[in-house]
Amino acid sequence: MAQLLVRNVDEETVAWLKARAAANGRSVEAEHREILRAARQSSAPSDFWERAARLRAQTAGRRTTPSEELLREARDER
Repeated sequence: MAQLLVRNVDEETVAWLKARAAANGRSVEAEHREILRAARQSSAPSDFWERAARLRAQTAGRRTTPSEELLREARDER
């Protein structure tokens, strides 16, 4: 397993990390790993497709209005 060393971290960030770790019942090192894991996961391309699929499932069967109709209505209101 690789190791990371982070230098020159400001005291405010260190205090925030310690408080977050304590609130989550983890060590600072474990909290740091969790932050990195979450960042990696949130930027994964597959995450987009999973979220898109959930959104499609949530909105399935809903009535939609084509955008050109909405634009036309907005233009006519002026």
